[in-house]
Amino acid sequence: MREQSHLHLEDTGITERSQWVLSAPKPPALWNKLFNSIKQTILPHGNKSSSSNKKKTFHSRAVSFLHNLFPILTWLRNYKASKFKDDLLSGLTLASLSIPQSIGYASLAKLDPQYGLYTSVVPPLIYAVMGSSREIAIGPVAVVSLLLSSTATKVIDPVANPEAYRNFIFTVTFFAGIFQAAFGVFRLGFLIDFLSHAALVGFMAGAAIIIGLQQLKGLLGISHFTTRTDAVSVLESVYKSLHKQISTGEKWYPLNFVLGCSFLIFLLAARFIGRRNRKLFWFPAIAPLLSVFLSTLIVYLTRADKHGVNIIKHVKGGLNPSSVHQLQFHDGHLGQAAKIGLLSAIIALTEAIAVGRSFASIKGYHLDGNKEMLAMGCMNIVGSLTSCYLATGSFSRTAVNFSAGCQSAISNIVMAITVFVSLELLTRLLYFTPAAIIASIILSALPGLIDINEARYIWKVDKLDFLACVGAFLGVLFASVEIGLLVAVTISFAKILLQSIRPGVELLGRLPRTEAFCDVSQYPMAISTPGILVIRISSGSLCFANANFVRERILKWVSKEDDDLKETAKGRMQAVILDMTNLMNVDTSGILALEELHKRLLSRGLQLAMVNPRWVVIHKLKLAHLVDKIGKQWLFLTVAEAVDACLTSKIATP
Repeated sequence: MREQSHLHLEDTGITERSQWVLSAPKPPALWNKLFNSIKQTILPHGNKSSSSNKKKTFHSRAVSFLHNLFPILTWLRNYKASKFKDDLLSGLTLASLSIPQSIGYASLAKLDPQYGLYTSVVPPLIYAVMGSSREIAIGPVAVVSLLLSSTATKVIDPVANPEAYRNFIFTVTFFAGIFQAAFGVFRLGFLIDFLSHAALVGFMAGAAIIIGLQQLKGLLGISHFTTRTDAVSVLESVYKSLHKQISTGEKWYPLNFVLGCSFLIFLLAARFIGRRNRKLFWFPAIAPLLSVFLSTLIVYLTRADKHGVNIIKHVKGGLNPSSVHQLQFHDGHLGQAAKIGLLSAIIALTEAIAVGRSFASIKGYHLDGNKEMLAMGCMNIVGSLTSCYLATGSFSRTAVNFSAGCQSAISNIVMAITVFVSLELLTRLLYFTPAAIIASIILSALPGLIDINEARYIWKVDKLDFLACVGAFLGVLFASVEIGLLVAVTISFAKILLQSIRPGVELLGRLPRTEAFCDVSQYPMAISTPGILVIRISSGSLCFANANFVRERILKWVSKEDDDLKETAKGRMQAVILDMTNLMNVDTSGILALEELHKRLLSRGLQLAMVNPRWVVIHKLKLAHLVDKIGKQWLFLTVAEAVDACLTSKIATP
C-alpha cells in the first residue's frame, strides 16, 4: 500500500512538472523584441517594472536617457583634478603620434594631408562625449584608409577628378556612420561577427603587406604608380617604373630611399626600445613626430627638394570646413557609396570593438558593443559633415594611450585640441616634409597588424578557422580587399552551414550513481536503458537545412537498436526520448520532420517522448497541434523522468 502511495505521489510530481513545460507563457512577438532591443540600447533601465520606475517623472526619465546616450555626463561628475594630469600627458603623447600618422593615412586614402588631421579633431571629440571606452584612441587607421582607396578609386579616379573623389569619400563616410548607428540602435552587433576573429587576423596581415608595398612609391620616389592594391600589380608597377627610368636614362634620386630607410630604422629601433623598457613608452610615441621635424629641417637646410627629394608641399590649415553641401546624393554613384559605406562600417567597427574590449578587459570593466556602435556611427555622421573621412579606434594609438596612463576619454579631447592647434599654427612648417618620411612612419606601424603567433594558435585549435584566416590573407594579397573579405566570410558561412546541415545528434546514457544523461561517445561508462533510445539534438535550430538529416539519423538508430534487441532476445524497443534542451527554435520544416518521425515510430509500435522543449519550440509545437498528437503526458521536464515514465509504461503494457 505504501509503495502504491509512493508511486502515486511520484506520478503526481511528474505530471505537475510536465504542466510547467506545457503552461509556459506565450513568447514575445518579433515587433516586441525589436522595440525592447531599441529601448535597452537607448534606455537600458527603462524596462524595469518596479513601482519606483513607474513613478518616475518625465524629467528624470529624460535625464536617464541623456546619461545613457552621453556617458560623459555620468563619469564627469566624479572626475578628479588628479586624473587630468595623466589624461593631459596621454593626450599630448597621443597627438605627437597622431599628427604624422594622420597625414600618412590620408595619403593612403588618396586624400590631401589636411583631411587626415581633420579626422583627428572632430570624431575624437564626439566619441569622448558618447563613447564608453576610457582608453580607445579615435582617428584614421591604415586598414580602413586602404579599404576606402581600393574601393573608391574604382568609382572615381582621384588623379583625374580629385574634388569628386573627395566628395565621394565624404558620402561613403556618411553612409558608414548611418549603418554603424543603425547597428547600435537595433542591436545588430551580430552582423560584425560574420567577420570572424580568424578572418580578421588574416585580413589584417594581408592588408599590412599591401600597405607596406604601396609605400614603395614614397620610399623610392616613384611618380607613376598603380591604383590597384593586389601585390602582383604593385610589384609590377614598381618594376616597370624602375625599368623605365633605367631604359630611358631618366635620373633616379636615391636620397628619397636613403632618407626614408634611415628614419624607418630609427622608428623601428624606438619601437623596440619602448617594448623592452615600459618606462620609455613615450619614446616610440614621439619618434614619428621627431622624425617629421628632423627630416623637414634637413630638407629645408640642405634644399634637398631641389635634388629630387619629394616633399608633401602645401598643407591647408585652419578649422575643419563644413562639407554638408559636398555630400553627393543625386549623382549616379549613390548605390556604390552605400555599398562601400556598409563594407567600411563593418571593418571599422570590428577593429574598434576588438581594440576597445581588449583594453577594457585589462582594466576590468565591461564595454557595451551596441553603445559603441551608436557612438561610432554618430561621430562618423558628424565627421562626414565636417570634412572628415571614416574614423575608428586605432590599436597602435590606443596602446600608446594606455601605456601613457590615460584615465578617461579626456585624453581624446586633449589630442583633438592639440591637433587643432597644430592645424592653426604649424601646417606651414610641414611644407618641406619628405614623402619618404610619411612612408616610413606608415611602415613602422605595420608590424603590429601581423600576428603570426595568433595564426599559429588558430591552426592548432581549429583548422576550418585557419582556412578562413588563410583565405582572407591570400584574397587581400593577390586579389583585392573586397575579394579577401568575401573569401573569409564565405568560408565562415560555409562552416556555419556545414554545422547546421550536420548537427550533433547524440545517443545518451545514464552516468552511474547519478541522474545525469550524457553522450555515450564522450562518456563510455554511461549506461543505456534497454528498449529506450534517448537522443539529444545538439543544434540551436531544427530547420529546413537539417530536419531531414536529424529524422533519418534517429530512424536509423531505432532500426539498429531494434535489430540488436531481437538478436540478443532482450525484448523489443519501447520508446524514443528526444532531449530538446539545446534546441532554441524550430521552423515548419522541423515540425513536419517531427510529425513524420512520430508517425513512423507509431507504425513500429514505439512511443515518442519529448524533454524540456524551450520556450519558442513548445509554443510552435502547440500551435501546430503536435503536442496533442504526441500526447501531453509524453512531455517531461527531465530525461530521468521521461525514462522512468517509459519504464513504468512498459511494465503496464501486456
